[in-house]
Formats: sequence, C-alpha cells, structure tokens
Amino acid sequence: MTPSPDTLRIRSAVFRAVREFFYARDFTEVETPVRIHAPALETYIDAPPSGAAWLRASPELHMKRLLVDGCSRIFQIGPCFRSGECGRRHNPEFTMLEWYRTDADSIAILDDTEALITRVFDTVTGSTVITYGGQRIDLTPPWPRFAVRDAYRRWAQWDPVEHWDADRFDVDMVERIEPALPRGTPCVLIDYPAPAASLARLKDGDPRVAERWEVYIGGLELGNAYSELCDPTAQRERFLQAADERRALGKSVYPLDEPFLHALERGMPPCGGIALGMDRLVMLACGAADIAAIRPFCERPGALL
Repeated sequence: MTPSPDTLRIRSAVFRAVREFFYARDFTEVETPVRIHAPALETYIDAPPSGAAWLRASPELHMKRLLVDGCSRIFQIGPCFRSGECGRRHNPEFTMLEWYRTDADSIAILDDTEALITRVFDTVTGSTVITYGGQRIDLTPPWPRFAVRDAYRRWAQWDPVEHWDADRFDVDMVERIEPALPRGTPCVLIDYPAPAASLARLKDGDPRVAERWEVYIGGLELGNAYSELCDPTAQRERFLQAADERRALGKSVYPLDEPFLHALERGMPPCGGIALGMDRLVMLACGAADIAAIRPFCERPGALL
C-alpha cells in the first residue's frame, strides 16, 4: 500500500500546521539523538538494538535535559522506533511529536492539546468536525474526561487503584475500556494508578494515582501526557523496578541513563509534557484505517524488528 500524492499533501499540511501552532506560541523546535545509549527503562516498551546502542523509542529523556539546561518551551517532530509493534495502527518506525514546557502540569498540556488539535483540523480540513470510521466526531473542547478508576469500575467491574493487577489492567484496557469510550468526541482517560505512572509524578492529594492522561479520538490512542516526575531518587527507583520487571520477563535490560538522572539532581523545573503520534493524527485527517495508507514505505511484520 502506497500513499497517494493527495494523501502526502495532507500529511505535509498537518505537519506544517503543527509547527505553525508551536512557533506562534514561542516554542523552540529541537532535535535530539535518534541512536542512544540508554533508552528509558519501561517494562513493555522495547527499543530496537543498533550495534552497541539502541534506536530511540522516544526523545523524552534528552528533551528533559534541555529543560534542565534552561529551555522552557520545546517541541520535536521526529522518528521513533519500537520493536514488536506492527499492524494497522503500528509500524516499527513511526513519527512522534513531543512537547514540554516548564511551569505547567498535565492539565495545562491538555489545554495545549485541545487547542492544537482543533487548530490543525480547522487549518487542514476547514472544520473541527471530522468523520472517521463512519463516525462523526466533534473536536470542540472541552473534551470529556474519565478517571481511570471510574472507567474500570464502570466497564470492567473492578478497581485498579485498590487492587492493582498489571496484566488484567492491560487486557481490560484493550477489551473493555477502549471499546466503551465515546466515539463522537475526543475523550481523555485521566489519573492513572500509581503503578502505571511511568515517568509521571504522583498526585499530591492522592499518591495512589499519577498525574498522567491519555487521549483517544475515533478509537485511536493519540497521546500520552504527564506532569513530569522531577525527583531523581524516585525516578532512579522506578527505572530499577522496571529493570527487574524486564529481567523477569526475559527482556533486554538497558543501562541507566545516568546523564539524565544527574540532570534531575541538578534540578528540573516543574513541567508537563506529552508524546503524540503524528501518523495517527494524519490517519484521522485522511480517514485512513491503516497506517500504511498515510506513511510512505511502511514496513510490514518482521522487516525491522
């Protein structure tokens, strides 16, 4: 499957509209290494090896080091890689948008995201109402928010905050929660259980949950945002725990990113950030059900794993 010239023009228009959005808000576009020596240690995200290093699954850790060095509003659009992710919505190589800003939390990043998505679609398609998968979707903010705990109680009949079970959580997310989310508007799953915090900080008023959210549009998981964890000791402990979990699963265990941890020790300002899939954004703009329809030279299973 090869994207048509019209599709490539839409893809280009989406990328241009995204950049214009951030330039208008005084963000600095940055570039960080694609081949890295220490991917972030997360239990289920696998970075493809590249000689003695790895291809990045995300530019997150390097971008946060730029925040420590004095940058305050930064964004990046670039290639990322994940082993084992192939299908109609996944490709081993994909294009990610990430942005971070200081003096912001995850809710401020949600405000950014609502403004970005509506501006991009209004610019590219001339409307903030789209059709995807036969469903009319009104992108107008504010988007409905569902606490993860409430969603699981309602649609999976258990409480992951009180009774954490990682395997059950992941299975029910795919089989029960995501299919039940409204399709006529973007929707946000917010306040993830603490064991699923990843690199997000825990809530001050309730450390059982993390300041993390994910946004869905038309059944596509589009973005994952945090109030970023700034505590170097807590971050090191999370990385070590993820390393133990990867080891128990027989997965590669990456070295700790000591330059990143040392940067946190120097002091990272309070900040929020998000990773958002550019390919999926283009899928929505084109009404495409398959990533290969909107991404040139998409590799199929086994090609780049």
